[in-house]
Amino acid sequence: MNGTHVGKTYDRILASIKQKKGLVFLVLDPPNQSPETAGKLAAIAEKAGVSGISVGGSIGAQGLLLEQTILSIKKSCSLPVILFPGNIATLNENADAIYFMSMLNSLDPYYLSGAQIVSSMPIQRMKLEVIPTSYIIVEPGMAVGHVGRAKPIPRDIPYLAGATALAGQFMGSHLIILEAGGGAPEPVPVALVSAARKLVSVPIVVAGGIKTAKQAFELVQAGADILHVGAAIERTKGDLNQAEKILTELVKAAEKAGKAR
Repeated sequence: MNGTHVGKTYDRILASIKQKKGLVFLVLDPPNQSPETAGKLAAIAEKAGVSGISVGGSIGAQGLLLEQTILSIKKSCSLPVILFPGNIATLNENADAIYFMSMLNSLDPYYLSGAQIVSSMPIQRMKLEVIPTSYIIVEPGMAVGHVGRAKPIPRDIPYLAGATALAGQFMGSHLIILEAGGGAPEPVPVALVSAARKLVSVPIVVAGGIKTAKQAFELVQAGADILHVGAAIERTKGDLNQAEKILTELVKAAEKAGKAR
């Protein structure tokens, strides 16, 4: 960390956003593929133009499986690896950074500040770069909304998403994640993304339900800086050629929309 409390990984993200305008990150959840397959997917993601790898997301992303997955990814590509914690066990010193998340619309104090307090000292001992992140659940929320006891932002109330994102920025977040939930039938509505973009100056990540180039283009056009893509790649069931095709199309759409914004 430097004097501005911004680390190398976050600096790299900002530089990539400045250059490409719209980025795609591949989300790899350790329980959903072997470490070997995760490494192969990371390699094709880098080839396709993906800008980062987020690791985690579920309650099963921990222990030896998490470590082996991260090491396989690091061996296979040069992209930054950022922990996307589903619980306090999703910690590993081999990652480059961690989204230090507070679920702003959770009804459970544990997800607002409890997990953060419990994990803070282990994170410091691991010397993980911390990216302060506001995690905002949007309908339908899927499993993460249920586990996190969230009160999801309604899909038809854009200003509420904007106000929540702005609150996160005011509380010091360097990143906002608008999350529809892994495997959501549709991504976060573009109107919600646009409402947040008008109010916040930090990068906005949109996660959950992104499957097509059209969706990627519209979300970045609305103001998303980074798109998290995971389930769409998991559905290829290890077909690396199909995974590379999907990622390449999403990356091209995101960059095209970003440069036209």
